[in-house]
Amino acid sequence: MTNASLILGELNDRDIDWMVTEGKRETIQAGAILIEENQPLDALYIVLSGSLNVSVASLGNQIVGKIGEGEVLGEMSFVDGRLPSATVQAAQDCYVLSISRPLLSQKLEEDVLFSLRFYRAITKFLSSRLRATVNNLGCDENTNLLPNKLPQNTVKTEQDNRLDWIMQRLSG
Repeated sequence: MTNASLILGELNDRDIDWMVTEGKRETIQAGAILIEENQPLDALYIVLSGSLNVSVASLGNQIVGKIGEGEVLGEMSFVDGRLPSATVQAAQDCYVLSISRPLLSQKLEEDVLFSLRFYRAITKFLSSRLRATVNNLGCDENTNLLPNKLPQNTVKTEQDNRLDWIMQRLSG
């Protein structure tokens, strides 16, 4: 399950429709930096397609993770208000849904039920990521520290289909 599935699974159709309507679809060219370590972040991103590399300056800009379709980026900085702790760079051309920080903050202040669902979703995702990190301690440096995607023989749930729904809405 991707982190988008964890997050989108907690939101209702109206919430997701708001994200699609208010968000912007952006193309990130291969080699471009989407998030720069220790630089302010002005959006939350959902990766719609493509792959990105995560690197950390304190490790000599070594790649410490890979991000793919269905992942959400910028959630930690959004929640704790701190600068990003890693750089995220497109490994290939990518499409992302960008939701501006001010717009999302306003929605969270004005819509209490959306806020409840959003923060519950982020909490579940961060818990899942922490568990994956702990389980992978001591593995090689190419280990993906994000929750695993569904095995190929697993049937997608309604929650997993929400990313497909966003893609259909954006293309039509």
